Amino acid sequence: MKKRLYLFPVAILAIWLAGCTGSKNVAYIQGAGEEDADEYVQSTPLYDARILPKDLLTITVTATDPEAVQSFNLTVPSRTTGLTTYSQPQLQPYLVDNSGQINFPVLGMITLSGLTKREAELKITDLLGKYLKEPPVVTVSFVNYKISVLGEVARPNTFTISNEKVNILEALAMAGDMTIWGRRDNVKIIREDAQGNQRVILMNLNDRNIIYSPYYYLQQNDVVYVEPNKTKARNSDIGSATGIWLSATSVMISVATLLVNVLRK
Repeated sequence: MKKRLYLFPVAILAIWLAGCTGSKNVAYIQGAGEEDADEYVQSTPLYDARILPKDLLTITVTATDPEAVQSFNLTVPSRTTGLTTYSQPQLQPYLVDNSGQINFPVLGMITLSGLTKREAELKITDLLGKYLKEPPVVTVSFVNYKISVLGEVARPNTFTISNEKVNILEALAMAGDMTIWGRRDNVKIIREDAQGNQRVILMNLNDRNIIYSPYYYLQQNDVVYVEPNKTKARNSDIGSATGIWLSATSVMISVATLLVNVLRK
């Protein structure tokens, strides 16, 4: 009986802490139910990433005659490590400079900044037309498409995106989701545009219309920051947090002691 009474203040403390965070501030995309699903169905264009300065790209040119396009495929020279020689050709990535251009074999400087992969492929194909008898197949891929997630998430990290398409909820999922202390209504996206201008975009993930935001899909090199809520901010100071915990524990013990004395009578 005494052991169970000692657990009483612990249970009260747990209930008290659980009540500090309202459930209305935790759920994503609030208010979207089946009864009004049709009302919020909107047509949004499919997202397609655009090339920006400092992107790394691989560009492959293929044709039925491999020798005809050989000079347009920039490869890394073979290398030797110890007794092993790596002779398998690897594509040399192209770095998009601050002017949004790459230096392509034979063609020289080409401006690709602001184009989607498909638009870049069509542009290069068109430029190669005067050098080849038949239209080649041009494939453009991102090498360094990555985003970073930090702040009040379970596993802050930088993630490389293989399919070059990720929305903000998927980014949070990769980081293990927000902690209970993260603010859902004020998530920040730090983004740099093609001109090098930095901007901070505020996102309210409690809003059911967030999926229609033009910023719902992240761009390469975006940084997602989840700031702590007021409860976490107040408890960030170790001394203050310790005092709060000791005070709360002291109150719970006093209540438990009072109840024990009442039950004994």
